[in-house]
Amino acid sequence: MTHSVSHFLKLSQFISSCALQFSTIGCLTLCSQASRPRVRSGVGLMASARVGQWRSSARIVSCVLAALLTCTLRCSEGVKLSNIILILTDDQDVEMGGMTPMKKTKELIGDAGVTFSNAFTATPLCCPSRSSILTGKYPHNHLVRNNSISGNCSSTAWQKEAEPFAFPVYLNKLRYQTFYGGKYLNQYGSKDAGGVAHVPPGWDQWHALVGNSKYYNYTLSVNGKEEKHGDNYEKDYLTDLVLNQSLHFLEERSPNHPFFMMLCPPSPHSPWTAAPQYQQSFSDVKAPRDGSFNMPGKDKHWLLRQPANPMPNSSIEYLDNAYRRRWQTLLSVDDMVEQLINKLDSIKELNNTYIFYTSDHGYHTGQFSLPIDKRQLYEFDIRIPLLVRGPGIKPKQTLQSPVLNIDLSMTILDIAGVNLSTVNMDGQSFLPQMAPSLRNGTERPFFLIEYTGEGNSSEDPSCPKLGPGLAECFPDCVCEDAFNNTYACVRTLKDANLQYCEFADNESFVEVYNLTSDPHQLENIVKKVDPALLQIMNQRLIKLESCTGDSCRNVK
Repeated sequence: MTHSVSHFLKLSQFISSCALQFSTIGCLTLCSQASRPRVRSGVGLMASARVGQWRSSARIVSCVLAALLTCTLRCSEGVKLSNIILILTDDQDVEMGGMTPMKKTKELIGDAGVTFSNAFTATPLCCPSRSSILTGKYPHNHLVRNNSISGNCSSTAWQKEAEPFAFPVYLNKLRYQTFYGGKYLNQYGSKDAGGVAHVPPGWDQWHALVGNSKYYNYTLSVNGKEEKHGDNYEKDYLTDLVLNQSLHFLEERSPNHPFFMMLCPPSPHSPWTAAPQYQQSFSDVKAPRDGSFNMPGKDKHWLLRQPANPMPNSSIEYLDNAYRRRWQTLLSVDDMVEQLINKLDSIKELNNTYIFYTSDHGYHTGQFSLPIDKRQLYEFDIRIPLLVRGPGIKPKQTLQSPVLNIDLSMTILDIAGVNLSTVNMDGQSFLPQMAPSLRNGTERPFFLIEYTGEGNSSEDPSCPKLGPGLAECFPDCVCEDAFNNTYACVRTLKDANLQYCEFADNESFVEVYNLTSDPHQLENIVKKVDPALLQIMNQRLIKLESCTGDSCRNVK
Protein backbone atom coordinates (compact mmCIF):
# COMPACT_ATOMS: atom_id res chain seq x y z
CA MET A 1 0.00 0.00 0.00
CA THR A 2 1.43 3.40 -0.97
CA HIS A 3 1.80 6.19 1.57
CA SER A 4 -0.87 8.27 -0.18
CA VAL A 5 -3.44 5.47 -0.12
CA SER A 6 -2.62 4.69 3.51
CA HIS A 7 -3.17 8.27 4.56
CA PHE A 8 -6.30 8.44 2.44
CA LEU A 9 -7.74 5.53 4.43
CA LYS A 10 -6.82 7.22 7.68
CA LEU A 11 -8.66 10.32 6.49
CA SER A 12 -11.67 8.20 5.56
CA GLN A 13 -11.75 6.68 9.03
CA PHE A 14 -11.43 10.13 10.53
CA ILE A 15 -14.29 11.47 8.42
CA SER A 16 -16.59 8.61 9.37
CA SER A 17 -16.90 10.27 12.74
CA CYS A 18 -18.75 13.14 11.02
CA ALA A 19 -21.82 10.95 11.55
CA LEU A 20 -21.71 12.06 15.17
CA GLN A 21 -22.93 15.44 13.87
CA PHE A 22 -20.68 17.34 16.20
CA SER A 23 -22.33 16.31 19.44
CA THR A 24 -20.29 17.37 22.48
CA ILE A 25 -18.56 14.00 22.73
CA GLY A 26 -18.18 13.61 18.98
CA CYS A 27 -16.73 17.05 18.41
CA LEU A 28 -14.25 16.64 21.19
CA THR A 29 -13.23 13.28 19.77
CA LEU A 30 -12.63 14.99 16.45
CA CYS A 31 -10.70 17.78 18.18
CA SER A 32 -8.41 15.31 19.91
CA GLN A 33 -7.92 13.36 16.70
CA ALA A 34 -7.26 16.53 14.73
CA SER A 35 -4.47 17.49 17.11
CA ARG A 36 -2.61 14.23 16.64
CA PRO A 37 0.53 14.45 14.47
CA ARG A 38 -0.45 11.41 12.43
CA VAL A 39 -3.59 13.14 11.18
CA ARG A 40 -1.75 16.36 10.37
CA SER A 41 0.96 14.44 8.57
CA GLY A 42 -1.71 12.65 6.55
CA VAL A 43 -3.19 15.97 5.43
CA GLY A 44 0.28 17.19 4.56
CA LEU A 45 0.98 14.16 2.41
CA MET A 46 -2.37 14.52 0.70
CA ALA A 47 -1.54 18.15 -0.04
CA SER A 48 1.63 17.09 -1.78
CA ALA A 49 -0.03 14.28 -3.74
CA ARG A 50 -0.86 14.33 -7.39
CA VAL A 51 -3.65 16.59 -8.69
CA GLY A 52 -5.62 13.57 -9.85
CA GLN A 53 -5.69 12.15 -6.32
CA TRP A 54 -6.87 15.52 -5.04
CA ARG A 55 -9.78 15.53 -7.46
CA SER A 56 -10.81 11.99 -6.55
CA SER A 57 -10.94 12.88 -2.85
CA ALA A 58 -12.09 16.50 -3.02
CA ARG A 59 -15.42 15.88 -1.30
CA ILE A 60 -13.72 13.98 1.51
CA VAL A 61 -11.14 16.69 2.05
CA SER A 62 -13.94 19.27 2.18
CA CYS A 63 -15.63 17.30 4.92
CA VAL A 64 -12.35 17.10 6.82
CA LEU A 65 -11.84 20.84 6.59
CA ALA A 66 -15.41 21.52 7.67
CA ALA A 67 -15.06 19.14 10.60
CA LEU A 68 -11.75 20.65 11.66
CA LEU A 69 -13.12 24.20 11.36
CA THR A 70 -16.22 23.42 13.39
CA CYS A 71 -14.33 21.59 16.10
CA THR A 72 -11.56 24.16 16.23
CA LEU A 73 -14.15 26.85 16.84
CA ARG A 74 -15.88 24.81 19.53
CA CYS A 75 -12.60 23.87 21.21
CA SER A 76 -11.53 27.49 21.22
CA GLU A 77 -14.81 28.37 22.92
CA GLY A 78 -13.73 26.25 25.87
CA VAL A 79 -15.87 23.12 25.35
CA LYS A 80 -14.32 20.31 27.41
CA LEU A 81 -14.84 16.64 27.95
CA SER A 82 -17.51 15.61 30.42
CA ASN A 83 -16.61 14.73 33.99
CA ILE A 84 -17.39 11.20 35.19
CA ILE A 85 -18.12 9.77 38.65
CA LEU A 86 -18.52 6.07 39.45
CA ILE A 87 -20.02 5.19 42.84
CA LEU A 88 -19.52 1.50 43.62
CA THR A 89 -21.08 -0.04 46.72
CA ASP A 90 -20.11 -3.40 48.22
CA ASP A 91 -22.60 -6.31 48.27
CA GLN A 92 -25.69 -4.21 47.43
CA ASP A 93 -28.48 -6.33 45.98
CA VAL A 94 -31.38 -5.13 43.90
CA GLU A 95 -33.62 -8.24 44.02
CA MET A 96 -34.04 -8.31 47.82
CA GLY A 97 -34.93 -4.63 48.24
CA GLY A 98 -31.39 -3.31 48.49
CA MET A 99 -32.30 -0.01 46.82
CA THR A 100 -35.25 0.68 49.14
CA PRO A 101 -33.24 2.88 51.56
CA MET A 102 -31.78 4.89 48.67
CA LYS A 103 -34.55 7.48 48.27
CA LYS A 104 -32.22 10.39 47.51
CA THR A 105 -30.12 8.33 45.12
CA LYS A 106 -33.15 7.16 43.17
CA GLU A 107 -34.42 10.74 42.90
CA LEU A 108 -31.13 12.49 42.16
CA ILE A 109 -29.62 9.90 39.78
CA GLY A 110 -32.36 7.49 38.65
CA ASP A 111 -35.16 10.04 38.18
CA ALA A 112 -32.69 12.49 36.66
CA GLY A 113 -31.49 9.89 34.18
CA VAL A 114 -31.82 6.17 33.53
CA THR A 115 -32.39 3.09 35.67
CA PHE A 116 -31.32 -0.21 34.09
CA SER A 117 -33.67 -3.02 35.09
CA ASN A 118 -31.40 -5.76 33.71
CA ALA A 119 -27.91 -5.00 35.01
CA PHE A 120 -25.70 -7.95 35.96
CA THR A 121 -22.29 -8.71 37.37
CA ALA A 122 -20.02 -11.01 35.39
CA THR A 123 -19.20 -12.84 38.64
CA PRO A 124 -20.81 -12.62 42.11
CA LEU A 125 -17.76 -12.02 44.31
CA CYS A 126 -15.96 -8.82 45.29
CA CYS A 127 -12.40 -9.06 43.97
CA PRO A 128 -13.06 -10.73 40.60
CA SER A 129 -16.06 -8.46 40.03
CA ARG A 130 -14.11 -5.27 40.80
CA SER A 131 -11.32 -6.56 38.57
CA SER A 132 -13.89 -6.94 35.78
CA ILE A 133 -15.04 -3.35 36.29
CA LEU A 134 -11.48 -2.00 36.12
CA THR A 135 -10.36 -4.06 33.13
CA GLY A 136 -13.62 -4.44 31.20
CA LYS A 137 -12.91 -8.17 31.01
CA TYR A 138 -14.58 -11.40 32.01
CA PRO A 139 -12.81 -13.28 34.84
CA HIS A 140 -11.45 -15.91 32.44
CA ASN A 141 -9.46 -13.10 30.80
CA HIS A 142 -8.31 -11.02 33.77
CA LEU A 143 -7.65 -14.28 35.72
CA VAL A 144 -8.79 -13.06 39.15
CA ARG A 145 -10.58 -16.13 40.50
CA ASN A 146 -11.45 -15.22 44.08
CA ASN A 147 -10.61 -12.94 47.02
CA SER A 148 -7.20 -14.46 47.83
CA ILE A 149 -3.68 -13.63 46.69
CA SER A 150 -3.39 -17.16 45.32
CA GLY A 151 -6.60 -16.44 43.43
CA ASN A 152 -4.82 -13.44 41.81
CA CYS A 153 -6.62 -10.78 43.86
CA SER A 154 -4.34 -7.73 43.75
CA SER A 155 -1.37 -10.04 43.23
CA THR A 156 1.92 -8.93 41.72
CA ALA A 157 0.86 -10.65 38.49
CA TRP A 158 -2.36 -8.60 38.44
CA GLN A 159 -0.38 -5.43 39.07
CA LYS A 160 1.97 -6.20 36.22
CA GLU A 161 -0.42 -7.61 33.63
CA ALA A 162 -3.81 -5.98 34.27
CA GLU A 163 -3.50 -2.67 36.13
CA PRO A 164 -1.52 -0.90 33.36
CA PHE A 165 -4.45 -1.51 31.02
CA ALA A 166 -7.31 -0.59 33.38
CA PHE A 167 -9.61 2.15 32.16
CA PRO A 168 -8.31 4.91 34.53
CA VAL A 169 -4.96 4.73 32.69
CA TYR A 170 -6.70 5.76 29.47
CA LEU A 171 -8.48 8.63 31.23
CA ASN A 172 -5.27 9.85 32.81
CA LYS A 173 -3.60 9.96 29.39
CA LEU A 174 -6.47 12.19 28.24
CA ARG A 175 -5.54 14.56 31.08
CA TYR A 176 -8.48 13.61 33.24
CA GLN A 177 -7.80 14.42 36.88
CA THR A 178 -8.44 11.15 38.68
CA PHE A 179 -9.44 10.36 42.28
CA TYR A 180 -9.98 7.03 44.04
CA GLY A 181 -11.54 6.67 47.48
CA GLY A 182 -12.54 3.59 49.50
CA LYS A 183 -12.29 -0.15 48.98
CA TYR A 184 -10.18 -1.27 46.02
CA LEU A 185 -9.45 -5.01 45.92
CA ASN A 186 -9.70 -7.34 48.93
CA GLN A 187 -5.97 -8.04 49.18
CA TYR A 188 -4.82 -4.53 48.34
CA GLY A 189 -2.14 -3.20 50.72
CA SER A 190 -1.12 -6.58 52.09
CA LYS A 191 2.57 -7.43 52.26
CA ASP A 192 2.28 -9.98 49.45
CA ALA A 193 0.57 -7.36 47.28
CA GLY A 194 3.28 -4.73 47.60
CA GLY A 195 1.95 -2.99 50.72
CA VAL A 196 0.47 0.49 50.90
CA ALA A 197 3.28 1.94 48.78
CA HIS A 198 1.78 0.41 45.65
CA VAL A 199 -0.42 2.94 43.84
CA PRO A 200 -1.96 1.59 40.61
CA PRO A 201 -1.22 3.61 37.48
CA GLY A 202 -3.78 6.15 36.30
CA TRP A 203 -4.62 7.74 39.65
CA ASP A 204 -3.65 11.29 40.64
CA GLN A 205 -5.23 11.07 44.09
CA TRP A 206 -5.27 7.68 45.79
CA HIS A 207 -7.13 7.07 49.09
CA ALA A 208 -7.58 3.29 49.10
CA LEU A 209 -8.63 0.98 51.91
CA VAL A 210 -6.15 -1.70 52.90
CA GLY A 211 -7.94 -5.04 52.79
CA ASN A 212 -11.65 -5.76 52.94
CA SER A 213 -14.52 -3.48 53.90
CA LYS A 214 -14.51 -1.86 57.33
CA TYR A 215 -16.17 1.20 58.82
CA TYR A 216 -13.74 1.91 61.69
CA ASN A 217 -10.22 0.87 62.72
CA TYR A 218 -8.75 0.53 59.26
CA THR A 219 -5.71 1.65 57.29
CA LEU A 220 -5.66 3.70 54.10
CA SER A 221 -3.00 4.12 51.49
CA VAL A 222 -2.99 7.86 50.84
CA ASN A 223 -0.93 8.33 47.71
CA GLY A 224 1.28 5.45 48.80
CA LYS A 225 1.66 6.39 52.45
CA GLU A 226 0.05 4.61 55.40
CA GLU A 227 -2.74 6.45 57.23
CA LYS A 228 -4.33 4.71 60.23
CA HIS A 229 -7.86 5.42 61.45
CA GLY A 230 -9.63 4.62 64.71
CA ASP A 231 -13.23 4.58 65.88
CA ASN A 232 -14.14 8.27 66.09
CA TYR A 233 -17.26 8.82 64.01
CA GLU A 234 -16.46 12.41 63.05
CA LYS A 235 -12.98 11.58 61.80
CA ASP A 236 -13.00 7.91 60.87
CA TYR A 237 -16.35 6.61 59.60
CA LEU A 238 -15.22 5.39 56.20
CA THR A 239 -18.28 6.24 54.10
CA ASP A 240 -18.18 9.84 55.32
CA LEU A 241 -14.40 10.00 54.96
CA VAL A 242 -14.62 8.97 51.30
CA LEU A 243 -17.21 11.69 50.75
CA ASN A 244 -15.14 14.37 52.48
CA GLN A 245 -12.02 13.45 50.55
CA SER A 246 -13.93 13.62 47.28
CA LEU A 247 -15.36 17.05 48.13
CA HIS A 248 -11.84 18.27 48.91
CA PHE A 249 -10.65 16.92 45.57
CA LEU A 250 -13.39 18.87 43.78
CA GLU A 251 -12.36 22.05 45.55
CA GLU A 252 -8.67 21.62 44.70
CA ARG A 253 -8.98 20.36 41.12
CA SER A 254 -8.00 22.40 38.09
CA PRO A 255 -11.06 23.73 36.25
CA ASN A 256 -9.15 23.47 32.96
CA HIS A 257 -9.37 19.68 32.74
CA PRO A 258 -12.16 17.15 33.28
CA PHE A 259 -12.16 14.83 36.28
CA PHE A 260 -12.98 11.22 37.04
CA MET A 261 -13.79 10.02 40.56
CA MET A 262 -14.36 6.45 41.73
CA LEU A 263 -15.98 6.32 45.17
CA CYS A 264 -16.19 2.91 46.85
CA PRO A 265 -17.83 3.02 50.31
CA PRO A 266 -17.91 -0.18 52.39
CA SER A 267 -21.71 -0.31 52.64
CA PRO A 268 -23.58 -2.59 52.88
CA HIS A 269 -20.82 -5.16 53.40
CA SER A 270 -20.31 -6.77 56.82
CA PRO A 271 -19.66 -5.88 59.63
CA TRP A 272 -22.69 -3.65 58.88
CA THR A 273 -21.70 -0.81 61.20
CA ALA A 274 -24.18 2.03 60.76
CA ALA A 275 -23.47 5.68 61.52
CA PRO A 276 -24.68 6.63 65.03
CA GLN A 277 -27.69 8.56 63.74
CA TYR A 278 -28.95 5.55 61.79
CA GLN A 279 -28.47 2.70 64.25
CA GLN A 280 -32.15 2.62 65.21
CA SER A 281 -33.49 2.92 61.65
CA PHE A 282 -35.67 0.18 60.15
CA SER A 283 -36.20 -1.40 63.57
CA ASP A 284 -39.24 -3.36 62.34
CA VAL A 285 -37.76 -4.45 59.00
CA LYS A 286 -37.17 -8.13 58.24
CA ALA A 287 -35.83 -9.91 55.19
CA PRO A 288 -38.52 -10.57 52.54
CA ARG A 289 -40.30 -13.88 53.01
CA ASP A 290 -41.46 -14.36 49.42
CA GLY A 291 -39.98 -16.11 46.38
CA SER A 292 -37.27 -18.62 47.27
CA PHE A 293 -36.94 -17.58 50.92
CA ASN A 294 -36.54 -20.66 53.16
CA MET A 295 -37.20 -22.98 50.23
CA PRO A 296 -35.31 -26.26 49.71
CA GLY A 297 -32.78 -26.52 46.89
CA LYS A 298 -33.92 -30.02 46.04
CA ASP A 299 -33.03 -30.12 42.32
CA LYS A 300 -29.95 -27.89 42.50
CA HIS A 301 -26.22 -28.30 42.85
CA TRP A 302 -25.25 -30.23 45.99
CA LEU A 303 -24.17 -27.06 47.83
CA LEU A 304 -27.77 -25.84 47.65
CA ARG A 305 -29.00 -29.17 48.99
CA GLN A 306 -26.91 -29.12 52.21
CA PRO A 307 -28.71 -26.41 54.28
CA ALA A 308 -31.32 -27.57 56.76
CA ASN A 309 -34.85 -26.82 55.60
CA PRO A 310 -36.78 -25.21 57.07
CA MET A 311 -34.08 -22.98 58.56
CA PRO A 312 -33.73 -22.97 62.34
CA ASN A 313 -34.92 -19.86 64.15
CA SER A 314 -31.34 -18.93 65.00
CA SER A 315 -30.47 -18.62 61.30
CA ILE A 316 -33.57 -16.55 60.58
CA GLU A 317 -32.83 -14.18 63.46
CA TYR A 318 -29.25 -13.85 62.24
CA LEU A 319 -30.20 -13.01 58.65
CA ASP A 320 -32.97 -10.60 59.71
CA ASN A 321 -30.47 -8.70 61.81
CA ALA A 322 -28.00 -8.62 58.92
CA TYR A 323 -30.69 -7.43 56.52
CA ARG A 324 -31.73 -4.57 58.80
CA ARG A 325 -28.17 -3.45 59.52
CA ARG A 326 -27.27 -3.52 55.84
CA TRP A 327 -30.05 -1.02 55.16
CA GLN A 328 -28.85 1.17 58.02
CA THR A 329 -25.35 1.45 56.54
CA LEU A 330 -26.80 2.44 53.17
CA LEU A 331 -28.38 5.60 54.57
CA SER A 332 -24.91 7.15 54.81
CA VAL A 333 -24.31 6.30 51.15
CA ASP A 334 -27.60 7.97 50.30
CA ASP A 335 -26.36 11.07 52.12
CA MET A 336 -23.08 10.84 50.20
CA VAL A 337 -24.91 10.99 46.87
CA GLU A 338 -26.94 14.01 47.95
CA GLN A 339 -23.95 15.99 49.20
CA LEU A 340 -21.86 15.11 46.17
CA ILE A 341 -24.55 16.30 43.77
CA ASN A 342 -25.07 19.48 45.78
CA LYS A 343 -21.34 20.15 45.53
CA LEU A 344 -21.32 19.58 41.77
CA ASP A 345 -24.22 21.97 41.44
CA SER A 346 -22.50 24.65 43.54
CA ILE A 347 -19.33 24.53 41.39
CA LYS A 348 -21.43 24.48 38.20
CA GLU A 349 -20.25 21.06 37.06
CA LEU A 350 -23.43 19.03 37.57
CA ASN A 351 -24.76 19.45 34.04
CA ASN A 352 -21.43 18.35 32.56
CA THR A 353 -20.97 15.26 34.75
CA TYR A 354 -22.00 11.65 34.21
CA ILE A 355 -22.74 9.89 37.51
CA PHE A 356 -22.92 6.09 37.66
CA TYR A 357 -24.29 4.28 40.72
CA THR A 358 -23.88 0.52 40.97
CA SER A 359 -22.63 -2.41 43.10
CA ASP A 360 -20.07 -5.16 42.57
CA HIS A 361 -22.71 -7.92 42.89
CA GLY A 362 -25.95 -8.83 44.62
CA TYR A 363 -26.66 -10.66 47.87
CA HIS A 364 -29.02 -13.14 49.49
CA THR A 365 -30.66 -13.41 52.91
CA GLY A 366 -32.41 -16.73 53.32
CA GLN A 367 -32.97 -17.69 49.69
CA PHE A 368 -32.94 -21.48 49.28
CA SER A 369 -32.18 -21.63 53.02
CA LEU A 370 -28.76 -20.01 52.59
CA PRO A 371 -28.59 -17.47 55.44
CA ILE A 372 -26.35 -14.68 54.03
CA ASP A 373 -23.75 -14.30 51.31
CA LYS A 374 -23.29 -14.05 47.53
CA ARG A 375 -21.35 -16.43 45.16
CA GLN A 376 -24.37 -18.22 43.70
CA LEU A 377 -25.66 -18.22 40.13
CA TYR A 378 -29.18 -17.04 40.96
CA GLU A 379 -30.75 -13.68 40.20
CA PHE A 380 -30.45 -12.36 43.74
CA ASP A 381 -26.64 -12.68 43.58
CA ILE A 382 -25.95 -11.68 39.96
CA ARG A 383 -28.33 -8.76 39.46
CA ILE A 384 -27.03 -5.33 40.46
CA PRO A 385 -28.43 -1.81 40.70
CA LEU A 386 -27.36 0.55 37.90
CA LEU A 387 -28.47 4.19 37.71
CA VAL A 388 -26.88 6.83 35.47
CA ARG A 389 -27.42 10.53 34.85
CA GLY A 390 -25.48 12.89 32.61
CA PRO A 391 -25.39 15.01 29.44
CA GLY A 392 -27.65 13.69 26.69
CA ILE A 393 -29.51 11.26 28.98
CA LYS A 394 -33.21 11.98 29.21
CA PRO A 395 -34.70 11.81 32.73
CA LYS A 396 -37.05 9.20 34.18
CA GLN A 397 -36.00 6.36 31.87
CA THR A 398 -36.18 2.70 32.77
CA LEU A 399 -34.31 0.59 30.23
CA GLN A 400 -34.50 -3.18 29.81
CA SER A 401 -31.31 -3.46 27.76
CA PRO A 402 -29.07 -6.10 29.36
CA VAL A 403 -25.81 -4.58 30.61
CA LEU A 404 -22.86 -6.08 32.50
CA ASN A 405 -20.34 -4.59 34.87
CA ILE A 406 -17.65 -5.32 32.24
CA ASP A 407 -19.44 -2.66 30.16
CA LEU A 408 -18.79 0.14 32.63
CA SER A 409 -15.20 0.71 31.52
CA MET A 410 -16.08 0.80 27.82
CA THR A 411 -18.97 3.18 28.48
CA ILE A 412 -16.77 5.51 30.50
CA LEU A 413 -14.09 5.47 27.79
CA ASP A 414 -16.75 6.10 25.16
CA ILE A 415 -17.88 9.19 27.06
CA ALA A 416 -14.26 10.34 27.22
CA GLY A 417 -13.95 10.11 23.44
CA VAL A 418 -11.59 7.11 23.30
CA ASN A 419 -11.61 5.11 20.06
CA LEU A 420 -13.02 1.87 21.44
CA SER A 421 -11.64 -0.21 18.58
CA THR A 422 -8.18 0.40 20.07
CA VAL A 423 -9.16 -0.93 23.51
CA ASN A 424 -8.71 -4.61 24.37
CA MET A 425 -11.77 -5.23 26.52
CA ASP A 426 -14.63 -7.75 26.49
CA GLY A 427 -17.41 -5.30 27.36
CA GLN A 428 -19.29 -2.88 25.17
CA SER A 429 -20.46 0.68 25.66
CA PHE A 430 -24.07 1.13 26.74
CA LEU A 431 -23.98 4.85 25.95
CA PRO A 432 -26.13 4.14 22.84
CA GLN A 433 -28.86 2.64 25.02
CA MET A 434 -29.10 5.50 27.50
CA ALA A 435 -28.29 8.37 25.10
CA PRO A 436 -29.26 7.34 21.54
CA SER A 437 -28.71 10.88 20.26
CA LEU A 438 -25.00 10.54 20.98
CA ARG A 439 -24.27 7.05 19.67
CA ASN A 440 -25.65 4.21 17.61
CA GLY A 441 -25.21 0.72 19.00
CA THR A 442 -26.63 -2.74 19.49
CA GLU A 443 -27.68 -4.80 22.49
CA ARG A 444 -25.96 -8.08 23.31
CA PRO A 445 -28.30 -11.08 22.80
CA PHE A 446 -26.81 -13.11 25.67
CA PHE A 447 -23.88 -13.05 28.08
CA LEU A 448 -21.72 -15.03 30.46
CA ILE A 449 -21.74 -15.38 34.24
CA GLU A 450 -18.82 -17.34 35.69
CA TYR A 451 -17.48 -18.16 39.11
CA THR A 452 -14.61 -20.19 40.59
CA GLY A 453 -15.45 -21.66 43.98
CA GLU A 454 -13.31 -21.35 47.10
CA GLY A 455 -12.81 -23.94 49.80
CA ASN A 456 -10.59 -24.83 52.73
CA SER A 457 -8.22 -27.76 52.45
CA SER A 458 -8.98 -28.79 56.05
CA GLU A 459 -12.25 -29.35 57.86
CA ASP A 460 -14.04 -26.41 59.45
CA PRO A 461 -13.86 -27.12 63.22
CA SER A 462 -17.47 -25.99 63.62
CA CYS A 463 -18.65 -28.25 60.76
CA PRO A 464 -16.57 -31.46 60.91
CA LYS A 465 -19.34 -33.57 59.41
CA LEU A 466 -19.05 -31.74 56.09
CA GLY A 467 -15.37 -32.52 55.58
CA PRO A 468 -12.77 -30.40 53.74
CA GLY A 469 -13.27 -28.37 50.59
CA LEU A 470 -15.93 -25.98 51.88
CA ALA A 471 -15.87 -22.34 52.98
CA GLU A 472 -18.02 -19.57 54.48
CA CYS A 473 -19.77 -21.95 56.90
CA PHE A 474 -22.08 -19.80 59.07
CA PRO A 475 -24.37 -19.76 60.91
CA ASP A 476 -25.62 -23.16 62.03
CA CYS A 477 -23.01 -24.90 59.90
CA VAL A 478 -24.47 -23.86 56.56
CA CYS A 479 -21.67 -23.51 54.00
CA GLU A 480 -21.98 -20.92 51.25
CA ASP A 481 -19.06 -21.99 49.06
CA ALA A 482 -16.90 -24.95 48.02
CA PHE A 483 -14.10 -25.80 45.59
CA ASN A 484 -16.57 -27.36 43.19
CA ASN A 485 -19.03 -24.50 43.41
CA THR A 486 -17.43 -23.58 40.10
CA TYR A 487 -19.80 -22.80 37.27
CA ALA A 488 -20.39 -20.93 34.04
CA CYS A 489 -23.79 -19.74 32.82
CA VAL A 490 -25.36 -18.32 29.69
CA ARG A 491 -28.04 -15.77 30.49
CA THR A 492 -30.34 -14.63 27.70
CA LEU A 493 -33.15 -12.08 27.76
CA LYS A 494 -33.88 -11.04 24.20
CA ASP A 495 -35.56 -14.08 22.61
CA ALA A 496 -36.20 -16.12 25.74
CA ASN A 497 -35.72 -15.37 29.42
CA LEU A 498 -33.44 -18.32 30.15
CA GLN A 499 -30.43 -19.29 32.21
CA TYR A 500 -28.25 -22.31 31.42
CA CYS A 501 -25.43 -23.27 33.83
CA GLU A 502 -22.79 -25.98 33.89
CA PHE A 503 -20.75 -26.93 36.97
CA ALA A 504 -17.13 -28.07 36.90
CA ASP A 505 -17.57 -31.03 39.24
CA ASN A 506 -17.60 -34.80 39.05
CA GLU A 507 -21.34 -34.77 38.33
CA SER A 508 -21.09 -32.28 35.42
CA PHE A 509 -24.21 -30.85 37.00
CA VAL A 510 -26.46 -28.64 34.85
CA GLU A 511 -29.14 -26.17 35.92
CA VAL A 512 -31.64 -24.57 33.55
CA TYR A 513 -34.33 -22.01 34.39
CA ASN A 514 -37.14 -20.35 32.49
CA LEU A 515 -37.39 -17.06 34.31
CA THR A 516 -40.58 -16.01 32.55
CA SER A 517 -42.60 -18.84 34.09
CA ASP A 518 -40.33 -19.29 37.12
CA PRO A 519 -38.84 -15.91 38.12
CA HIS A 520 -37.57 -17.22 41.46
CA GLN A 521 -35.74 -20.18 39.87
CA LEU A 522 -37.53 -22.73 42.00
CA GLU A 523 -37.49 -25.53 39.41
CA ASN A 524 -34.48 -26.82 37.48
CA ILE A 525 -36.00 -27.83 34.13
CA VAL A 526 -32.91 -29.47 32.61
CA LYS A 527 -34.76 -32.79 32.27
CA LYS A 528 -37.84 -31.18 30.70
CA VAL A 529 -36.43 -28.77 28.15
CA ASP A 530 -35.95 -29.59 24.46
CA PRO A 531 -32.52 -31.24 23.98
CA ALA A 532 -31.99 -29.06 20.89
CA LEU A 533 -32.20 -25.96 23.06
CA LEU A 534 -29.75 -27.46 25.55
CA GLN A 535 -27.31 -28.03 22.71
CA ILE A 536 -27.66 -24.43 21.51
CA MET A 537 -27.06 -23.07 25.00
CA ASN A 538 -24.11 -25.41 25.51
CA GLN A 539 -22.48 -24.20 22.28
CA ARG A 540 -23.00 -20.58 23.27
CA LEU A 541 -21.43 -21.29 26.64
CA ILE A 542 -18.39 -22.95 25.06
CA LYS A 543 -17.82 -19.90 22.86
CA LEU A 544 -18.28 -17.42 25.69
CA GLU A 545 -15.96 -19.27 28.05
CA SER A 546 -13.11 -18.87 25.54
CA CYS A 547 -14.04 -15.46 24.13
CA THR A 548 -11.82 -12.42 24.27
CA GLY A 549 -12.40 -8.85 23.14
CA ASP A 550 -14.64 -8.53 20.11
CA SER A 551 -15.54 -12.23 20.11
CA CYS A 552 -17.26 -11.69 23.50
CA ARG A 553 -19.55 -9.11 21.90
CA ASN A 554 -20.34 -10.99 18.70
CA VAL A 555 -21.11 -14.54 19.74
CA LYS A 556 -23.77 -16.05 17.48
